[in-house]
Amino acid sequence: GDVWRWDGFVASRDVIPAAAVRLENKNRLAEIERELATLKTQLGEAETRWKEAKDVRQIKQEEARAARAQIPALEEEDRKARAALSAFEMERARRAEQKSALTDRLNRLETEHTAIIAALEEAKARLETCQPDAAAEQEIGELQARLEQARAEADEAGARYLSLKNERDARAARLQSVEQEIRDWQARAAQARQRITSLEGRLSETETALQAANDSPDEFTRRRQKILAELREAETRRNNASDALVEIETALREAEARLKTAEGDLGQAREARAAAEARLVSAQERKQEIQARIHETLSCEPHELKDKLEDLSPESKMAEHDIERKLERLVRERENLGSVNLRADEEAVEQEERLAAMTDEKQDLLAAIAKLREGIESLNAEGRQRLLDAFDTVNAHFGQLFTTLFGGGHASLNLSESDDPLEAGLEILVSPPGKRLGNMSLMSGGEQALTATALIFAVFLSNPAPICVLDEVDAPLDDANVERYCNLLDEMVKQTETKFIAITHNPVTMARMDRLFGVTMAEQGVSQLLSIDLGTAERLTA
Repeated sequence: GDVWRWDGFVASRDVIPAAAVRLENKNRLAEIERELATLKTQLGEAETRWKEAKDVRQIKQEEARAARAQIPALEEEDRKARAALSAFEMERARRAEQKSALTDRLNRLETEHTAIIAALEEAKARLETCQPDAAAEQEIGELQARLEQARAEADEAGARYLSLKNERDARAARLQSVEQEIRDWQARAAQARQRITSLEGRLSETETALQAANDSPDEFTRRRQKILAELREAETRRNNASDALVEIETALREAEARLKTAEGDLGQAREARAAAEARLVSAQERKQEIQARIHETLSCEPHELKDKLEDLSPESKMAEHDIERKLERLVRERENLGSVNLRADEEAVEQEERLAAMTDEKQDLLAAIAKLREGIESLNAEGRQRLLDAFDTVNAHFGQLFTTLFGGGHASLNLSESDDPLEAGLEILVSPPGKRLGNMSLMSGGEQALTATALIFAVFLSNPAPICVLDEVDAPLDDANVERYCNLLDEMVKQTETKFIAITHNPVTMARMDRLFGVTMAEQGVSQLLSIDLGTAERLTA
C-alpha cells in the first residue's frame, strides 16, 4: 500500500522513490564512466555548456515575456491617468459654474435684505406721522407682525448668506486641491509614457541580447535583476493607481451627496414660492372681497365712499333716530368687513418680485442638478459598456473552456434580476455532455469544481498576467478530471505564455509539471528545499 511519513508526506506504491531513481542513475553513470573514461571530461564540459546556454536562453525568454507583459499594464495606467485628468477637468468646470450661481444668489439675497430694511424704515415713519384709531391700530398690529416676519426672513437670509459663503470658500479650497491633483496626474501620465517608451527600447535590447547569451551570462544576470526591480516598481505604480481610483470613487459619492442636498434646497425653494403665491392670492381675494362688499352695501366704488358719508355730518338734516339707525348699520357693516390691508397692492408687487427671484433660483438649481445627473449618467454609461464588453469576453472564454474540460456540452453566463448590468446578478447555466441545461447546483461536486475552474480561467484569459498561482485547485478532482485540468493548463501556457505556479499534493499534477519544488526533512527539525527538473530527469532515465 501507500507509505505515510510523520511530516505528512505520502508516497504511493506506484511511484518510484526519488532515492531509487538517483541510485539507478548513479549506477548507470558509473558503468558509463568505466566504459568511456576517455570521453568523460569532454562530455561533462559539453553538458555543462549546454545546460548553461539553455538556462540563460530560458531566463532571457522570461525577461522578454515579462517586459512585454509590462507594456499593456503601463498603457492601461496611462489610459486611466488620462481618464482621471478628464474627469477632474469636468469637475473643475462644474465647480466654476456652481461658484458663479452661488455668487448671483448671494447678490439677490443682499438686494432683498436691503429692500426689507427700507420697507421697515418706511413703516416706522408712517407710524410716527399718523394718529391711528381702533381700526388703524389693528392694521398697525398686523403691519408690525408682518414687520417681524420680514425681520425673521432677513435673519434667515443672512444666515443663508454666511452658509453659502462658507460653502464657497470650501469649494474654492477643494478646487485648488483638484487642480493640484490634475497636475500630479499629468506628471504621472508623462512618466508613464516615458516608461512605456523606455520599456519598448529595453525589450528590443533584450531580444537582441538573446543571440549572445553564451558569451555574457553575468551581464544577463544583472539585467534580469534590474528588470525584476522595474517589475516591483511597476507593481508599486499599479497600487498607486488603484488608490487613485478609490479616491475618484469617493469623489463621485460626495458629488451624489451634494446632488441630494441641492434637491433638498430646491424643495425648500418650491415651498417658499408656494407660500408666497398663496399670500399673494389671499391678499388679492381680500381686496376684491372688500370692494365687492362696499359696492353691495353702499352701491358705490371705494373712492366714492367719502361722498356717501357726507350726509352724516353735523349739518345733515336727517332725523336723529335715522342717523343712529344708519350709524349702527354702518358700524355693523364695518365690523363685518374686518380690517383692511392698505398695503395689499404693495405686498402683491413684493411677492411677485420674490416669486420671480425664486423662479430664477429654481432654474439655477435645476441646471446644476441636470449637470450633476449628466455626469453621473455618463459615468454609469461608461461603466455599463465596460462591464458588458468584459462580460461578453468572459462568456465566450467560459463556453470554450467548459467544452474543453468536459469533452463536449456547452455553458454560458446570463445577467439576471435586473435590466441594468450594474445591478444585475450573475447566473451560470451549464449542460454537460448527455445532460439537460440546468443550474450548477444540480451538478456533482467534481462537475461543479471543473465548472468553477473554467470560469476562473475564463476571467484570467480576458486579461492574462505574467504569473499565476494555483493553490490546491485539483484537490476536489478525481484522476480523470485532474488529467483534463492538466491538459487545460498546457493549453493556457501555449495561449498566454503565463508562468503558472501550481501548489498541489496530487501525483498526477506533479508528473505533468516542468519543474518541481518541495521541502523535505532529512532529519528531525532540519528542513531542506529540493528542486527537480522533470525534463532532465526523463532524459537521464531514458
